[in-house]
Amino acid sequence: MRREPYTYVILRYRHDPIAGEQINVGVVLFAPKSGFLGALFRKAYGRITKVFPDVNGAVLKHDLMQLERDFAKLSKRRETGDLLSNELTALSFAHRILPVDDSSLVWGDLSSGTTIDAGRTLEDLHSRFISQYDEQQVQRRADADIWKPFRDRLLERKIADLFQAKTISSPRNEVEFEHAWKNGKWHCIQPLSFDLTTEDGIQEKAARWVGMMVGLSKAEEKFKPYFLVGKPTDDKMLPAYERALAFLSDAPLEPEVIQETEMDHFADLLEDRIGESKSS
Repeated sequence: MRREPYTYVILRYRHDPIAGEQINVGVVLFAPKSGFLGALFRKAYGRITKVFPDVNGAVLKHDLMQLERDFAKLSKRRETGDLLSNELTALSFAHRILPVDDSSLVWGDLSSGTTIDAGRTLEDLHSRFISQYDEQQVQRRADADIWKPFRDRLLERKIADLFQAKTISSPRNEVEFEHAWKNGKWHCIQPLSFDLTTEDGIQEKAARWVGMMVGLSKAEEKFKPYFLVGKPTDDKMLPAYERALAFLSDAPLEPEVIQETEMDHFADLLEDRIGESKSS
């Protein structure tokens, strides 16, 4: 495969024109021999907000998405002949979409190289200049994600349909539990994900539910609370998680705390209790 020449230009976000601080947010590449014009822009904004805490992320995201759409439209205009012109560059196309002005988005200097795959080179340039130092986003689990595998266990035992939403009220508080079953009194299960990013966040979530138990301690309707808990992804958060479990266990109404590793045993226990209630 033969190599072909290309030009490229970096788009930078300039937060303060006077200070001159900038961060790369996009790249445009043009290879006239193959008629390739492509542009890739930043999708993650965590690094920008760390450098410039007062940046309007919503506006910047909107502007970059619009630029990406504009370049996609321009790259389809093969009938103009521009994409096969050796006289044009990535910068000349860039100025068509975003002319030089006093905005926060500015084009860098024109650079060039050769490639056998312009699309792959564009991705490499984006990785090198735009996303190389971005933090990897960790997918955190929500409360619903803790319930799903437990619901699968209930389905296996054919008892999932017995659970329903139940609101417990007291003069101090009112809490709706999405997963409850009645056997003499209500048994209310609350899934709690402690897959959070800070120790304070873990402690605050535990304290919030302990507070709810305090508020429901005067409820006329008797019920048994259960907390089905999921641990943090980050092992550094485990000490805070263990403290949160102890805090929940000491809450009023003597809630039972079930960890993910105990799901099978807890499902078996519920199956036995439900079976006993049906036979009695």
